[in-house]
Amino acid sequence: MKKQDFTATITAAITPAEAYKGITEVSAWWSENLDGSSENLGDTFTVHFGETFVDFKITEAVANKKMVWLVTDCYLHWLADKKEWSDTQIVFEIVPVGNATQINFTHVGLVPEVECYDGCVKGWTEYFKDSLFKLLTEGKGNPQKKKEAVAEAVH
Repeated sequence: MKKQDFTATITAAITPAEAYKGITEVSAWWSENLDGSSENLGDTFTVHFGETFVDFKITEAVANKKMVWLVTDCYLHWLADKKEWSDTQIVFEIVPVGNATQINFTHVGLVPEVECYDGCVKGWTEYFKDSLFKLLTEGKGNPQKKKEAVAEAVH
């Protein structure tokens, strides 16, 4: 049986360039607790949620079309396998659809068989489907605030 990576899609009345720019503004939609740069090929950044952290490297960046983040290290304190996300990838594919733009999100390696799946799906729904969508359509996302950093990860 084929593993089913978590996927989600949002569509907004924006340009591919606006979608791409929004994705790169990680601290505006996911977490203000970010170190490093999340804009260009080769950039590295770390997202913190309390004692949890995830290190990323941008391994693919095609302006207005695609961005891929590789998880190079992590510490997911609430899981038995605290490195469960290591070597997984976050893929954003940007597709023009009429007068709108669709963003297809895949967390390669986040499959139903892993411990984090249910909680991480909730987290990605909150931050990708809700917060990034709000950033793109209303100009303001709902990232985890620095003052709200708690001992929980993506949920």
